[in-house]
Amino acid sequence: MRKSIYLSVACILAVNLAASDLGTIQVESSTIDDKFESKKTEVSSTATISGETVDEAHKENIQQILQSIPGITTEYTTGDSLKIHLRGVENQMYMGEKPGVAVVIDGVPVFERTGKVNIDLDNIESIKVIKGGASYLFGDDALSGAVIITTKKGAKYNHNYATAEVGSYGYRKLLARTGYANDALSFHVQASERKGDGYHEDSDYDTKYLNGKLQYYIDDSSDITFGIEYSDREKDSHGTVGGETEAKTNPKSIYNGNQDSRDYTRGYNVDLLKLFLTYSKDFSNKSNLLVNGYIYTDTTEYMSSPQTKDGAGVTQSSYNDNDYVYDNHYEQIQRGIKSEYRTTSKSFATLVGLDLRANEYKNKTTYRANQALITYRPPATTADYFKTGDFKSDDKTDENVYAIYGEYKQGITKDITATANLRYDLINLKYADYLNNNFNNDFKVYSYRIGGNYQIDKSSSIYVNYSTGFRAPTVSQLYAGSTSTWGSTLNNPDLKPEQSLNYEIGFRTKQNGISYDVSIFQLDRKDFIMKTSGNYGDTSTTDMWDNIGGARHRGLELSAKGGLSKTVSFNLAYTYLDATYTDYANFGIDLDGNSRTSSATYFDITGNVIPRTSKHQANLILNYQAMKSLKLTAEVNSKSDYYADDLNRLKIKGNTTLNLGADYKMKVSDYELSVFARVDNVFDEHYYNSARSSSDRNEDGVYNYEDLSITVNPGIVYTAGLSAKF
Repeated sequence: MRKSIYLSVACILAVNLAASDLGTIQVESSTIDDKFESKKTEVSSTATISGETVDEAHKENIQQILQSIPGITTEYTTGDSLKIHLRGVENQMYMGEKPGVAVVIDGVPVFERTGKVNIDLDNIESIKVIKGGASYLFGDDALSGAVIITTKKGAKYNHNYATAEVGSYGYRKLLARTGYANDALSFHVQASERKGDGYHEDSDYDTKYLNGKLQYYIDDSSDITFGIEYSDREKDSHGTVGGETEAKTNPKSIYNGNQDSRDYTRGYNVDLLKLFLTYSKDFSNKSNLLVNGYIYTDTTEYMSSPQTKDGAGVTQSSYNDNDYVYDNHYEQIQRGIKSEYRTTSKSFATLVGLDLRANEYKNKTTYRANQALITYRPPATTADYFKTGDFKSDDKTDENVYAIYGEYKQGITKDITATANLRYDLINLKYADYLNNNFNNDFKVYSYRIGGNYQIDKSSSIYVNYSTGFRAPTVSQLYAGSTSTWGSTLNNPDLKPEQSLNYEIGFRTKQNGISYDVSIFQLDRKDFIMKTSGNYGDTSTTDMWDNIGGARHRGLELSAKGGLSKTVSFNLAYTYLDATYTDYANFGIDLDGNSRTSSATYFDITGNVIPRTSKHQANLILNYQAMKSLKLTAEVNSKSDYYADDLNRLKIKGNTTLNLGADYKMKVSDYELSVFARVDNVFDEHYYNSARSSSDRNEDGVYNYEDLSITVNPGIVYTAGLSAKF
């Protein structure tokens, strides 16, 4: 494989023909800045959403924004945080696992303890989505692509701005921003708060943001930018009900003593801080240097594991929704330096980048109350074995990444360009815990992309690419037997990084003011890391994490957007997705009652559809400029049926919803005012935000729809607001 990479790159480097008619050839790729955005010679499927579009949409969370891009299969439950997925990769996982997508904000590769990501919708300059394996730019976990977010910047924010919004279920937002710009610098500072009581019981959240950016122009060819973002988030996550009967009779998940309807985690308190400094230097019209340094901290506290038994191991029905077994404290520090140097010319373009990271993860879990030690083989109970304050875990992982990457783009003829990317990652993991475990592992991984673009005419082009992604094993997978006090999972220090292999061909064109982009893709996962008893299998079975799985995601993505007339514009996103396991021969699941006293049943589910992946998904947005000051919007979202479980026994019906919005702008003296109103799910459609199952949850010996864990959509939601710019 490595020889083929070198040969492919060498072949492209060898081509050095005369200047083409494609104009100046540029490298559009960047892990730091979006200033190089262009699709003229891009060989991958990409999509971009402007910050203006985000602001004018007046939406509550980023899932509502991203669904206008084909291929997005975002998982959303409650509150304002979510897990982003692309092309169905990792849709089968639903706990704290990484999402298989690189999320990068201002050059910072963001990852939070919950596996989800919190994004300030009010501080977005642009969103760019790269689809397909993207580790050739972003390294670890870019199995299915990357979402690159640039926060607000520039002299256009040299004004004052304020907005207030209210909505259903106690939703409120307040925001204030001020800025200044002259010939030497520009800056803005913004403070905001989003809060809501939530539709579900105990799903309230309160998020406060303070962010700003200062850009200083050193001279005509260089500048330096400093950015800061701090957020204080308090949120609850209760919203799950157990089974379809509860979903119908108790959709708000009001705690009624039913222990099965309690969420595994709740009571989150999250503090996030991001600092970055970027230096940019244009040496001429043909070369540029970017250097980015950052530090990102995440402190997360929450409680987990609903308590059902007392210290003697006896089940107590008196425990309520605030009784949990563990307190969790997590600290994460991400530090890094990135540098990119690029050149452009008439016939070729280059990019060379350096990515250095020094990350630190601390995790501490303690008992909130005395707990018994209970074993089932042989049966035994030791009362008050674990005392309040005892450690369940107390560990630290240091992750150091040393990576170099590059891109070469060559004009081969007047209509054809070829692109090659290559990245090398050296990842070092060092782990230590209170049990005196000490582990050290290195992973060396190559990632690459090879592609071409054929310009049919000035408005149309065909692109094709083959790209790769990877995910390195975690310490908890490599040394599960030593680092976990729960279950019977063995160590496997020989785990290899898993890979994704993406094949894609697409067509772009612009006709009569409408831009079209259609692509066909196939993404294969190789050396898929999963448990030998199934990812959420029976914990009483001796198993381990191993490179034993495989999956294939293939489909078609279509986007079309533009103006139908002077007053009507639209955006269409459609996805056809066929996501199946190609190797899952030993899926373990408890189908006959208590998983601690019975053994799992094993199935070969090779060929099964990956859970929570719909075959069809569509989003259509229509904008009608009724008059100069009034814009009306209609949005239709639709997705087809999907399976909630790996066995493909529990099918969840699809849904179609309609959203309506109106935005009226006016100018009063020196004030630019905007009044908006929005109604989501106009027809109050009943459907599930999320549905999943991995066992006989209610332990009645029957595996059916009563074993689902479900988050019910709140139905019709109203939002309105007023903003002023002055």
